[in-house]
Amino acid sequence: MRTTGTVNGGISFWYAQDGLAAPREPLPGDTTADVCIVGGGYTGLWTAYYLKKAVPFLNITVLEAAFCGYGASGRNGGWLYNGIAGRDRYARRHGHEPAVRLQKAMNDSVTEVIDVCAAEGIEADVHRGGVIEVARSPAQAARLRDFHSVEVAFGETDRVLMGARETAERLRVAGAVASSWTPHGARIDPVKLVKGLAAAVEALGVTIHESTPVTEIRPKHAVTPYGTVRAPYVLRCTEGFTATIKGRRRDWLPMNSSMIVTEPLPPEVWDAIGWTGRETLGDMAHAYVYAQRTADDRIAIGGRGVPYRYGSRTDNDGRTRPETVAALHEILLAFFPQAARAGIDHAWSGVLGVPRDWCATVTLDRSTGLGWAGGYVGSGVTTANLAARTLRDLIQRDSGQAGPTELTSLPWVGHKVRKWEPEPLRWLGVRALYAAYRGADRRESTARSTATDRVARLADRISGRG
Repeated sequence: MRTTGTVNGGISFWYAQDGLAAPREPLPGDTTADVCIVGGGYTGLWTAYYLKKAVPFLNITVLEAAFCGYGASGRNGGWLYNGIAGRDRYARRHGHEPAVRLQKAMNDSVTEVIDVCAAEGIEADVHRGGVIEVARSPAQAARLRDFHSVEVAFGETDRVLMGARETAERLRVAGAVASSWTPHGARIDPVKLVKGLAAAVEALGVTIHESTPVTEIRPKHAVTPYGTVRAPYVLRCTEGFTATIKGRRRDWLPMNSSMIVTEPLPPEVWDAIGWTGRETLGDMAHAYVYAQRTADDRIAIGGRGVPYRYGSRTDNDGRTRPETVAALHEILLAFFPQAARAGIDHAWSGVLGVPRDWCATVTLDRSTGLGWAGGYVGSGVTTANLAARTLRDLIQRDSGQAGPTELTSLPWVGHKVRKWEPEPLRWLGVRALYAAYRGADRRESTARSTATDRVARLADRISGRG
């Protein structure tokens, strides 16, 4: 592996390619707004966008601790797809039909993001090739078939199940024995999306203050070192950085995820790999990976590195441990030995928000005016858009400007989650669970059995994923 010259950290490869936007001014002092949004990532910016579109006279202020897209919105794998955390649990709790409506809303949200990019002139390297998820062992293949059947039962009748030969006709992943493809997905450049969205929001008249960390949120108040914003509605859109806010350390666990990206690959390598459809790519491993073919013909691939830092800490600049870079490179070559000579140009990390029950949620407390959305568990690129439009509808209903909508009746609205365990139990538990998942993946890779490893099944029950 060539790592000489590899950039490690620096937020992400996407920022290294596209550059940082001009900095916006911090909050100058105490002020008021109709709606104060805490967090300048996808959730916060989409919420500002849809609220301002719906009610142009609203005075909306967005407060961002660093700069727009500093968190997961500027570091993710560029998967605009229809997966949502917690759907199966919502089906068990509320019934199958409400969960089907939630899934349809997610399918439609993929199209919504693409349509807004076109309408607002946001050039985000969007390519709608769908999502392909591969199986590389008998146990993975069995899980893939079950996964495919469940997705079809939730309304994805346009999903396609493929064997080894059909999979290889799309892209040649070493050892792939089966795959499942859905058209409800697209590859994007996440930074181009977040920068374009922030510019569109400002053009509508929304005020964005960067370098303004919010230290406390309480009814009608967002408190910062520079002053307090008072507003009837204060919306927490901080996802993986929620633990930095007073009283919220155990709400959502900041799970770490890491990525590497190769140098641009030559045409002969792509001839050997295929991947002409530029689908986003995942697998059925317990410690799963995600990848895309970038607009400039690199492979960007990610997975869990050090899954969690003690005390819900988050990194500063995305720097990734060398052993994590090496592990991701090993996965890259296991999938694509054709890329053996490719150098690694960039490595980075970021955090995503994980609730204790692994269920994404969106809520507005009508008694306090406090709202929040998140817990996307790595599926936030699309889910943030649906959450934002739902927050818009909840605020319009609460303020008497509109009635209930299809979005406000979805089963994830108002969902309550218990807090994570205190330290050191939280740290010990997460580290042990991911060690169990990695061990299960190793055993399954050499086993002939189609059964999911029993240790992984136990880990799913303990973690809340099952």
